[in-house]
Amino acid sequence: MAERNRVSPRSDIVAIPLRGRFMGNRGCLHRGHSVVRHHSGTRWIICVTDYPARTVPQWSEGHYTVLFFHDEAVALAAGHRPCALCRRGRYNDFRAAWRSANGGGLPGADEMDARLHGERLDGSRQRTHRAAWSSLPRGAFVLFDDGPAVVLDDTVVPWSAEGYGTPSNRPTGTATVLTPPSTVAVLSAGYRPDIA
Repeated sequence: MAERNRVSPRSDIVAIPLRGRFMGNRGCLHRGHSVVRHHSGTRWIICVTDYPARTVPQWSEGHYTVLFFHDEAVALAAGHRPCALCRRGRYNDFRAAWRSANGGGLPGADEMDARLHGERLDGSRQRTHRAAWSSLPRGAFVLFDDGPAVVLDDTVVPWSAEGYGTPSNRPTGTATVLTPPSTVAVLSAGYRPDIA
């Protein structure tokens, strides 16, 4: 049986068999094998699963809770960003796209984390925003037919606990977007997330 350590595009921590291609954390969220809080702090990161210097096993007392994401697009939708340690190249790509989207110098982790944290949550629920379907970049997650779906060029692909489903044509009009606005801007500026 799957443990409750997977993250959905809705930012929920769930128990589903779909383990995923990436891991990450939001701080120490567990007691024993139970997740007791949604997050701890503002540093929400996306890591590789096989980083050799990582020595924290799952459910270690007093250490961060290891979380898993189906792919990078799911993790970005949930409000995470690439890790500066185990994914340094992707972290630098993300920072460069952030600068392109927002101007100024290359942002540090604290600056990005503070802004993303303000865009992630509305109380204890995921904050959403509205945008024209035509403006959404590849890799952004939206609500589509009452569930999360990823935008891929001219299509929208629903996501579920089993993975991606059958693509549909991209609609017109306005979408409800799950991916935080700053991350949508990073995607629009050329950052290409890993999508399963």
